[in-house]
Amino acid sequence: MSIKKIFITGATGYIGGAVADYLLKKNYEITALVRNAESAAKLDALGIKTVLGSLQDRPLLQAEALKSDAVIHTADADDTYPVAAFLEALKGTGKTFIHTSGSSLVADDARGQKSDFIYSEDFPLTPVFQKAERVVLNQTIQRAAKDNVRSIVIVPTMIYGEGTGIKKDSIQVPMLMALAKERKVGLHVEAGKNIWSNVHIQDLAELYWLALEKAPAGSYYYAENGEASLEDVATSISRKLGFGGKTESLPLEEAVRLWQFDAAAFGLASNSRVNADKARRMLGWQPKYHSITDNIEQGG
Repeated sequence: MSIKKIFITGATGYIGGAVADYLLKKNYEITALVRNAESAAKLDALGIKTVLGSLQDRPLLQAEALKSDAVIHTADADDTYPVAAFLEALKGTGKTFIHTSGSSLVADDARGQKSDFIYSEDFPLTPVFQKAERVVLNQTIQRAAKDNVRSIVIVPTMIYGEGTGIKKDSIQVPMLMALAKERKVGLHVEAGKNIWSNVHIQDLAELYWLALEKAPAGSYYYAENGEASLEDVATSISRKLGFGGKTESLPLEEAVRLWQFDAAAFGLASNSRVNADKARRMLGWQPKYHSITDNIEQGG
């Protein structure tokens, strides 16, 4: 099935914006779901068609899915409602549905300590209970292949780099950067020895394109091209801001007060180490960027 028309959610966000921009440059026709006229105007100016609505508007989601050759869902990794709507509409059509997850699904309750384990896509997951629903959602999407939906799950790691859409910044590094500016020191949660895999936003956008063109139904891909400890990330932030590489430990309880439990414990104090060789091997993905710490200090 030739793919030309794409319906995308989250196009005003960091991932969705970069993916939409990349696919526009590849001459796909993009229609984006937006919540208000202001967002619509911004995307219209970029050459992206828009439709006003929300992720809770099942009839709209299903109608747009059926009008398109493929749906790319980047708006929410955990909301089951829009996913169920899309899968129901696409059942039996052979059309493509790409869902954006996140690698905190392999996160542990490490509280800043290092783990040596690295996940591949085929290793069975036994997630912490806070992430169990995300794993079940991804598995449900993969099983939709049995209903003749070309379902694909992409699992980004810690994303960095300047976005090419409306939203320019990622989540984790800017959170740490903002607090470092305030306290005049780089910060990590607890010991900061915990490690996250990472991926540059431009490399990630390319992976979506390759998956759109090549991935078989029921596919699941991690997205990474390097890794770093959160202590190293804090050191690079400190250098970037002119604090000489000085860092300090932030107690988990304080991090929870600042960012809530999920972001603190599983976004900054956990290990999330994965291997993306499957995407390299199956899709021919060749990411160009490999150092989040260099990017923080030098930009780009």
